[in-house]
Amino acid sequence: MMSAARERTCVQVAGRHVLAIQDTSALRVDEKGVGLSLHPVIAVDAHAGTVLGLVDNFFLKRQGGEREKRRQRAFEEKDSRRWLSGAESASALADAGAACITIIEDREGDIYECFAFKPTNVEKLVRAAQDRSLAEGTSLFSKAETWDEAGHMTVELPAAPGRKARQVELSVRFGKVEIKRPKHRAASGGLPATISVTLVIGREINPPQGEEPALWFLLTTHQVNDIADARRIIGFYRLRWTIEQLFRTMKTKGFDIEALRQEPDGPLEKLVTAILIAAIKVMQLVAEREGKAKRPLSDVFDPDDQPALERVCQSLEGKTAKQKNPHPKGSLAHAAWVFARLGGWTGYYGKPGPIVMIRGLTQFHAIKHGWSLRNV
Repeated sequence: MMSAARERTCVQVAGRHVLAIQDTSALRVDEKGVGLSLHPVIAVDAHAGTVLGLVDNFFLKRQGGEREKRRQRAFEEKDSRRWLSGAESASALADAGAACITIIEDREGDIYECFAFKPTNVEKLVRAAQDRSLAEGTSLFSKAETWDEAGHMTVELPAAPGRKARQVELSVRFGKVEIKRPKHRAASGGLPATISVTLVIGREINPPQGEEPALWFLLTTHQVNDIADARRIIGFYRLRWTIEQLFRTMKTKGFDIEALRQEPDGPLEKLVTAILIAAIKVMQLVAEREGKAKRPLSDVFDPDDQPALERVCQSLEGKTAKQKNPHPKGSLAHAAWVFARLGGWTGYYGKPGPIVMIRGLTQFHAIKHGWSLRNV
């Protein structure tokens, strides 16, 4: 399943600047962090924000009693190695013709080894997690306070738990820094004494009363020469929200994966992988329900799905204009309309969301399976 999904993604990356966004989400984890988590890497078009597909996925099985031994373990043996593994998987997109690959990560990916050992054909962009020591003797955050403001930018801040969506104006600063190797890291194994990166800062100006101001300290290996480059880096990082949408689609806003119940030692990982692949398809369908990106059906589905989709479409269309599929055959938008109608959308009101698309996908596969049995 994973190799087939990766191959489909590779077909779409040629000539594109691809953001390889990675993050970890708990599946069945207790209050001590013990249990099973998944760590997907997804490909997103850096300019259009389009979800291109799945690059890789790693499962983490955390056992109890490991915290005390964490510092004594080599980097290659730690769970945090997954961040570098994700970058290595994404580097293969260069062989598929990607023009540029940028790894996007939240604070957990701010790991010295991941900067030092990243593949040479990828760039890295991560939200800074700590006030690192610099080679000049100062620290990362205090150094940034000495820089002049480079300019402003306005962005849309998405809703989050305890926070409404809002438009924010950011003050932007940037500069080059040379980070020192952490004291507890050994020089053995080729870990350099310093690494040179650029820090880009976006700080909200005049936040609403009672709201915590948006503040992003972003470390990147990209060259940042002017305010336009800095704004672009912040724009890339904002697309990290795409992977949060994926997790919501897999969980409470879609497949409700956390409610899965299986026998001990059941094929949970295979089932989660199948849902992960399906959740990305649902996101792609929801994004293209109005046909704005004009994506072909082949970006997401196999060619032999098209005849079945067209036959189902004929049975769903009514006499009025709003009951006709307005999108061209062979387009992803045409398929999105079919799945939405199968999922219960009337075609008149609102826009079909993830749950409607999931129902439609399930219905379509049942119909297609029934036809295949009938033709045996």
